[in-house]
Amino acid sequence: MAAFLRDRRAVVLLLGPALLVYTAVLLIPIIWSLGYTLFEGSILGGFRYVGLQNFETLAGDRRFWDALRFSVGYAVASTIGQVGAGLLLALAYVFWLGRSSTLVRTVVFAPIVLPTVAVATLFAKLFAIAPQYGLVNAGLDAVGLDGLIQPWLGQASTAFWVIVLMDVWRAMGFYAVILFAGLVEIPADVLDAARIDGARRFTLFRRVLLPFLRPVLFTALIFALVGTLKVFDSVVALTRGGPGSATTPLTLYMYDTAFNFLDYGYGSTIAMALAVLCLVVTLALFRFARADVDR
Repeated sequence: MAAFLRDRRAVVLLLGPALLVYTAVLLIPIIWSLGYTLFEGSILGGFRYVGLQNFETLAGDRRFWDALRFSVGYAVASTIGQVGAGLLLALAYVFWLGRSSTLVRTVVFAPIVLPTVAVATLFAKLFAIAPQYGLVNAGLDAVGLDGLIQPWLGQASTAFWVIVLMDVWRAMGFYAVILFAGLVEIPADVLDAARIDGARRFTLFRRVLLPFLRPVLFTALIFALVGTLKVFDSVVALTRGGPGSATTPLTLYMYDTAFNFLDYGYGSTIAMALAVLCLVVTLALFRFARADVDR
């Protein structure tokens, strides 16, 4: 096998098709989009070379900075919620439910495979105020908390948290399964020895479980953070960026700019800014993880 892998022709034969597909599907569109940032216009109306003007416009674009703040705030809140809830569920699977956790894992995992539109419709009905109260407002009315009844999706502050809640509920089962796989790999004799030494609950988690779980936890954090920075379908299905543009992430602003306002150049500039943001966040997490391992 070693001699085979040292053969350059064999390596090219094995890796060539995959590299061609990777180049065609990923690298070429990135380079193409980067080229668009130097122009304004669209295929229908034609393009005009503007140099770095799109980047200058981006720096002073208030809607871009509002979308960036929403994207970052949503990503942080959703990542903490998704991975945090997933970790609690994984701990419950291992230490409280044991072998009976199979059914619970299946039920909790189910929302991740549901269509986004179906999940958004469910949450829109739950938090509706007209033409009739949804389950949340109806429940508040039933217990006499009329003062808390409000248009949850009709105001910026509450719409943000409804979107976060929806995506946490939808994704926590996925991260629970990932973290559960990490927990079951921890040697049982290590846990038994820690218990004999007097470690209980939080101490057991902090001193024993967390060090073993840290690589899987970092992987989950990277998946969650980068995925939520690129949120699109959840927002479009639930609020379409409203009320106004209060829940408009960078992805939706990019889409509207490129395909509704037919400015491919500025839309590509927003896409490049989002790509750089995701790259910086990923590199920062990797560097933090490496520094944590080196200590």
